[in-house]
Parts: sequence; C-alpha cells; structure tokens
Amino acid sequence: MTDLSTATAAEIAAAIRAGSASAQGVVSAALARIARIDPQVNSFTDVRAERALARAQAIDAALARGETPGPLAGVPFAVKNLFDIAGLPTRAGSKINRERAPAARDAALIERLEAAGAILVGGLNMGEYAYDFTGENVHDGNTRNPHALGHMAGGSSGGSGGAVGAGLVPLALGSDTNGSIRVPSAFCGCFGLKPTYGRLTRAGSFPFVGSLDHLGPMARSVTDLALAYDAMQGPDPADPVATKRPAEAVAPRIEAGLGDLRIATAGGYFARSGEPEAFAAVAKVAQALAVTRVVEIPEAARARAAAYLITAAEGAALHLDRLRARPDDFDPAVRDRLAAGAMIPAPWVERAQRFRRWYRDAVLRLFEEVDVILAPSVPCRAPRSGQATFVLDGVELPVRANIGLYTQPISFIGLPVAAVPVRLDDGLPLGVQVIAAPWREDLALRVARHLERLGTCTAPVASLEA
Repeated sequence: MTDLSTATAAEIAAAIRAGSASAQGVVSAALARIARIDPQVNSFTDVRAERALARAQAIDAALARGETPGPLAGVPFAVKNLFDIAGLPTRAGSKINRERAPAARDAALIERLEAAGAILVGGLNMGEYAYDFTGENVHDGNTRNPHALGHMAGGSSGGSGGAVGAGLVPLALGSDTNGSIRVPSAFCGCFGLKPTYGRLTRAGSFPFVGSLDHLGPMARSVTDLALAYDAMQGPDPADPVATKRPAEAVAPRIEAGLGDLRIATAGGYFARSGEPEAFAAVAKVAQALAVTRVVEIPEAARARAAAYLITAAEGAALHLDRLRARPDDFDPAVRDRLAAGAMIPAPWVERAQRFRRWYRDAVLRLFEEVDVILAPSVPCRAPRSGQATFVLDGVELPVRANIGLYTQPISFIGLPVAAVPVRLDDGLPLGVQVIAAPWREDLALRVARHLERLGTCTAPVASLEA
C-alpha cells in the first residue's frame, strides 16, 4: 500500500477492505505522524487516540467477520474544532467556549462519516469563531502553511488545510461562510468542496452566520471529496435549512469527463484586483479545459460588500452577550470586527438582504447559458505569518479582511464550489473555484476530477520531517 502520508482516502479504504492493511495499522501510523509532524504545523488542538484506536479495532473485527464496514473503511479524518466531538467542549477556536460542557454526542457529519467506516482522530485549529481568513489564532497558536512554515495556512479552516496538506490525515472537515474552505484549500494545496447551502446538515456545529454557513470536506483527491460528500448527504430535522432533497451519489459520476459541459471563465470583478499569479492560475485551468468563453457575474463587488455587512451584523448578534461580559477574552481583531458589526443600522442589513435576492436571480440566469464558471479562489499566494497588510491593484489593504475577495460573492448565494489547487512553479500553491448552479455539485466535481486526471490540479503532500 502507498505510504499513509501520500495515500488517498479511497486507496486506504481499498487496502483495508482487501486485507493488505489493517485499520489499526493505518490509524497508528496516522497518530505517529501527527505526533512527529504536527508540532511544526500546529493543525491539531485535540487528538483522540484512544477513541480512534478503539474504532479501528472494531472495524478490523467487523472485516474479520465478513462484514462490509463502508466505503471509507478505516480512513482517518479530523474536523475543525467547531464540530461537536463527544466528550470535548466545542471551542470554535475561542478561549471562552472551552469552558462549555463537553459535547454529549458527535456532530451529525462526524456520525455520518463514521457510519461509512471513517475514523475520527481529532479536532483541528481554526480562526476564532470562524471570523478569519488567515488561520491565525491567539489562543491556540497559528496554523502554519505546510508548504512554507513561515506563511499562513489560510482560514478559518486553517487546521483542516494544514492537516491535509501535511499528510496527517487524507480527509478533513471544515466550514465555509465566506471562503473558509476555499482559502485554506488554495494556500495549503488541497481540494475542497463547499456544497450548496442547505445540502449538508450543520447540526452539532457551532455557528458563525446562520444564513451563510456551510460545512464540507477537504482532501487530497477529488474522489475522496465525492466519497465523503456522498456519505454526509441527507436531510436532518436538527438543521432547519438542511434540504429534503434526496441524496445523490456523485462518486460514480465524476469520472464522466467534460462531455458537452458549457464552461466559462468569470471576467470583470474576478479578473482584477489580484496579483498576476492568481489570474495565471485561472488561465492555466481554462487552457487545460479549452475554455475560451468569458462571462461577467453582475454586481459582484456589491455582493461582496453585502456579504461583508450581513456577516458582521449576524456574527455580532450571535456574540453580543459574550462581547459585553468578556471582551478581553476575545482575539482583539475578532472582537473589534464583531463590535463594529453590532453598530450596523438595521436598514442597511435589510437593504443587503433585498439585494441578495436580486443578485441570486441574476446569477442563476447566467447558469441558463453555462454549466460551470471558473474564478480565482484567492487574490495572491499565502502571505507571511503575521502579515497585516498587502498591496492589491496598487492599494494597501488589511490581509485578514480581504483574502476572501473572490470567495464571498459566491457563498453569498450558496452556490456549490469545488476548490482545486494549482501550482504555477516551485512557489506556493494557488487555487481556482469551479462554480456550479445550486444542487449541481456533481458538475463541479466532474470538472475538478478531469483537471486532476490531466495533472493540471494535484495535491502533493508537503515535505516535512521532524
């Protein structure tokens, strides 16, 4: 079997089902690699070794009895620490939350992955309360980019990107409100899936902005994204927005190739304000797919502004009592943004929501003409750790607030996106968003898988040794 640090989830599960590897051996190797490598990356906040080994033993025993433990049999995975993990307080990257009572049960998506045979090994570092694009955390330390330890991993799912990029686990779960799966996928050089809003249940996760929050997987292969996505689908009465649409198995369909898919590149807003490398990454993907058509997503700048406003207002409302009672226990950067959100006039929020409805209708009309749209994930390669500002299009801007320049206008209306990593040279990776119409995750994943087969988009494990 391929070494664990470079094996995909699908390869691990196949080896375990075939008997050429054991779940206990795989999990033990993963735990050893985490102990050896993660002190450099700082992606884990909680390692659940005893639980993981007990689960691995149970899977090996089930296989010995001739039972089939599922398509992710024995695959180690980890989750952003805003997911409930039974027996742990759900810290959501904060100091305050770790005083909460331990979770009585796992988050719904953890339960669904384990029902498919996967094995949870721990919780992952994140930006405080998910209000972050950097992967930096004043309470638990910064997650470092596994491809260049002096650079950001991206956020707020930085621990998820760092753990996958460093080869600590082949599969991780993150959340994405304004770009928090897509940004670390780009910076850490892995694949990610932000599903349609409402596709995957959020039950058992700590919220940020209820009208924008998504949960989804990050992995080193598109097949792994599809397998995890298939395992996690299905309605859930515990999440009021979780769709009642029937689950759709996409894993077998992603090998269909491009067929007659109509693909375009996003111009206008998505072709300015970034560094040349960000647009070169999109051009590389477009060339590989023989895409020449360009479309313009209307009012994308206004959509980003509206998303920014709704995020600040809803996030502030959620945390208002904590802000009043314990302001000094927040990351100052998070506290100040939430405090500003608490002062946004209600009419502004109402106008942003009305615009949101108009914008959704306008973008959906584009999908009558095309099936998939390509756009950059990030405006630049990963900034250096601690870097406060960068220059985009000749303007000096705060890093933390502006890394999501291209992701916010997409999650604002809940579109599904497959995030694909792109390397232009020996430098740090970049990323491209493969965007589809609502409920068409299969199309985004088909394009991502085709790019992976071509070798245009790959997710090599970072070279780290303790």
